[in-house]
Amino acid sequence: MPENRTLNSERRLWSWIPTLYFGQGLPYVVVMTLSVIMYKNLGLSNTEIALYTSWLYLPWVIKPLWSPLIELLGLKRGWIVALQFVIGAALALVALSIPSTRNVQLTLAMFWLMAFASASHDIAADGFYMLALNQRSQAAFVGVRSTFYRLANIGGQGGLVYLAGELQERTGSMTQAWSTVFFLLALIFVLLGSYHHLMLPRPASDVSGQARRSGNDFWRDFIAVFAEFFRKPGIVVIIGFLLLYRFPEAQLLKLATPFLLDPVTAGGLGLSTKQVGIAYGTVGLIALTLGGLLGGWVISRIGLKRALWPLILSMHVPNVMFLLMALSMPHDLLVISAALAVEQFGYGLGFTAYLMFMILVADGPHKTAHYAICTGFMALGMMIPGMWSGWLQQQMGYVLFFVWVLVATLPSFGLAALVKIPADFGKKAEQGA
Repeated sequence: MPENRTLNSERRLWSWIPTLYFGQGLPYVVVMTLSVIMYKNLGLSNTEIALYTSWLYLPWVIKPLWSPLIELLGLKRGWIVALQFVIGAALALVALSIPSTRNVQLTLAMFWLMAFASASHDIAADGFYMLALNQRSQAAFVGVRSTFYRLANIGGQGGLVYLAGELQERTGSMTQAWSTVFFLLALIFVLLGSYHHLMLPRPASDVSGQARRSGNDFWRDFIAVFAEFFRKPGIVVIIGFLLLYRFPEAQLLKLATPFLLDPVTAGGLGLSTKQVGIAYGTVGLIALTLGGLLGGWVISRIGLKRALWPLILSMHVPNVMFLLMALSMPHDLLVISAALAVEQFGYGLGFTAYLMFMILVADGPHKTAHYAICTGFMALGMMIPGMWSGWLQQQMGYVLFFVWVLVATLPSFGLAALVKIPADFGKKAEQGA
């Protein structure tokens, strides 16, 4: 009988964790990556694209400032459903803005609205995950949530980009193609909000922290949440690790798709929009799925402490694939897809370690707010390097830029050597008879 209850519980978790983290990842990839390709198609330079879209990280950087509000007001479940409908509305507004004569300014404004809603949704979703699952289940499902988060990433970079390319070829209008894509995204979020309203569980621990507090107590608790985070042992190293773990990726991410789309004369591979969708959305999708699931399984078997170095190497070393492509300039889509698959598989492995480290740091009575603070530092670590990456690439060219990306892994390795992780954190206990 206990085995049946465990099985049923795991089935129930599978009914909402994948869709919750797909819904968490999709607006992020829309704002951070899909917008890059759209603006590239609309004729903006790499410098403009990297600068404008990097500023969109700001809501994720400053979301810790309002994370205690979500911690203390209302239920995480209610926040999740309401914000998914808000994101859907913002996506529809982007679709309406694209055909206008001031489409860059208007779409950027709508992306800002979506980014704030998405950042708030992240706070609620991550807090709900930690409230609804015990520590061992969190470790077992960290690969699942990472995988479906990245599936949203690949779905945006792959399937939706391919769709935009296909629609552009059929209609002859890039603006009409992208407008259709964003209307489709809006519909997806209306459906997600409706589904989660029905399917999300109602854990007893998901209660309003303000339920029994006066106004003065509320603001005292608000400040105390932040103070408690910055009193954690080794906080300087923790913050450094959160900022620098993704330092190479912060720069690579902004230039990966422009590199694939730019003509050969500009040092790029000269792929079409549809080909970029195929390369990221087929082989890359399979590789990323396997990498994310394997990373979570490895942590659950040997713990985060033992898994950290293998996973961090798996994340950063495959970036060499971009340098090799910039040097060899392959024209075969199969070869390009294989190289991207290696990079995506490594990223899927490595990012699970980062997620689990944030869960470790956030452990305590204020999981939701402290996890949001962690992700705020993560976003800051993506925002600042991303802002200069487009300018740097245009000054150096793609080959030297990808060399620099490899050199930029060194700070990440240095901080990984300093972090303190409990020996068995994340390791799944052996099952008894």
